[in-house]
Amino acid sequence: MIFQKTVLDNGLTIIGEQNPDALSMAAGYFVRTGARDETAEVSGVSHFLEHMLFKGSERRSADDVNREFDEIGADYNAFTGEEYTVYYGAVLPENQHRIVDLLTDMMRPSLRNDDFDMEKNVILEEIAMYKDRPQFTVIDEARATYYVNHPLGHSVLGTTESITALARDQMYAYWERRYAPNNLLLTLTGNFDWDQVLHQVKQGTHSWKSANSPRATPPMTPHSTVRVIVNEQIHREHLAFVSPGVPAQSEERYIADIVSHVVGGGEGSRLFWELVDPGIADSVRLGHDEEDGSGTFFGYASCDPENTQNVLDRIRGVYAKVQAEGITDDELERAKRKIASSLVLHDETPRGRLFHVGFDWQYRQKHAPLDDVIDRYLGVTSAEVAAFMQRRPFDVLTVVALGSLQTLS
Repeated sequence: MIFQKTVLDNGLTIIGEQNPDALSMAAGYFVRTGARDETAEVSGVSHFLEHMLFKGSERRSADDVNREFDEIGADYNAFTGEEYTVYYGAVLPENQHRIVDLLTDMMRPSLRNDDFDMEKNVILEEIAMYKDRPQFTVIDEARATYYVNHPLGHSVLGTTESITALARDQMYAYWERRYAPNNLLLTLTGNFDWDQVLHQVKQGTHSWKSANSPRATPPMTPHSTVRVIVNEQIHREHLAFVSPGVPAQSEERYIADIVSHVVGGGEGSRLFWELVDPGIADSVRLGHDEEDGSGTFFGYASCDPENTQNVLDRIRGVYAKVQAEGITDDELERAKRKIASSLVLHDETPRGRLFHVGFDWQYRQKHAPLDDVIDRYLGVTSAEVAAFMQRRPFDVLTVVALGSLQTLS
């Protein structure tokens, strides 16, 4: 693997992890913007804007964009989160020039009024669709409850009201500020020609102007709370439970991933044996979310409303035990092997590897070869886990329940 990096005069960063033996290549623009960078007046604009970039540019119509992706056989998509928007495509190496040209051109959308008005209806339909999905709703509400007035509590989709009121000129102003080249990262993985990419992107972005694109990262003090949202039409109870984790910049993120896997990482985890195996809940999971300056242990469970208090009490019991006693050596070794295997399976293709390379740089300005990451996970010791658990992160627990249940303590 060969890693290379260049920062253009306009501030655009280009990085590449080159693998001459790969049979494909992937490219993606990572935009350092998401729901946390929005104000209440433009809530949901990052996700809406993601849709609009597929509507074309001065050089391409919406039909052109989609047709060209298909012509080069690209595996492509985009997604928006609390603090990032990513556009990517994976192709055969002979289509490198076309995928880079297409993605680069998309970063300068036309934002036509007719397209804006039409796509607004699509976004409103998407918001309505997710309102009918309790699992999505409870997680969204849990973020807002845990983060209170912190930017990380903002909804990615926004609200019906904010999207309805959003004007095209507001979107343009947001795009102009947040999609400035100094807030973009172009990432390449697999079998590509680095020199050709540099020449092409320099030519294609020479007129792009940098801008001030700050991000607020205020501190927060998490607190325990239980919130019940009653909806008599929902027949299962949906629980989201959140505790403080570690930020993306922390070396302890490896330990946090292992702890979350042992406690609630699917079949074989402590929460699985406590809740799913005996039939008390139909599903439960726990993961660690690392974010810019913050992090959370984020869990979800669903069950019969009559079992909800028992489910929550058992979750608290599992948390108390793991904090008091730690995890066993066998649990530690199994978790490390599982995480290492998952990383290899995910990253063995340039498309899968793209996201780890891009996010490593976006969050930490660091290239982390896959072997180094695996070695760090495999090197986590029981002493490191014990020291981490001494801080008792699960003592702080924000719980949100959605369903027909009236009360929960």
